[in-house]
Amino acid sequence: MSTNKSRKKGTATTAARNGMTVASGVLNRLAPGEVASVLRILLDRHPNLTREAQEIAAELVSSVPVGDIADDVCARVTRLDMDDLHGRAGKRSGGYVEPAQAAQDLLEEAVAGHLDDMKRRMDLGLYEGAESVCAGIVLGLFHASRQKSGGMLEWAPDFPAEHAGYAIEEYLAGYPKSKRRGVGDRLSAALVASVSEWSDMIFRITKRSRQR
Repeated sequence: MSTNKSRKKGTATTAARNGMTVASGVLNRLAPGEVASVLRILLDRHPNLTREAQEIAAELVSSVPVGDIADDVCARVTRLDMDDLHGRAGKRSGGYVEPAQAAQDLLEEAVAGHLDDMKRRMDLGLYEGAESVCAGIVLGLFHASRQKSGGMLEWAPDFPAEHAGYAIEEYLAGYPKSKRRGVGDRLSAALVASVSEWSDMIFRITKRSRQR
């Protein structure tokens, strides 16, 4: 009898261990949406963890390496090629799309995710992180403008500077008018050393933002 009990206990222990191993493997391979669902369920079941989860989330979202953003923006802009352009330009069901317009649209879409991320951080009150994203966008576009990629930028050569200016305008617009001077001066000082050729544009934008 004791032997049977030992066997059953051993089988149960092994099954439990196998279950833990499977669960661990599943957790490591969940898609982002599934991870979010697991987190929501976990916090519903253990509300005492909510504060700690919020602190971790704020820390993650507020910490943004400018260089990583810049590298990603530059890569997204410069890897667009003529195949991408041919897929959007020319005769379409809604009419004819000029290559220059198609190029502009594709380039804007390539950077849109980072602009949305910058605005999201502003809405959350994570201004330091938003400023890092803004600086990364500007720096990435500047690097893209310096590359002779022979790609999409040949059809929209003014895009990097113009869209960098747009990113700065959108960032400063997220602040009350009374704070834009200080924020603009700080952002200008951080950027001008790296994108000196755009210094006049940056100063014009920051000055104009104070008057709006």
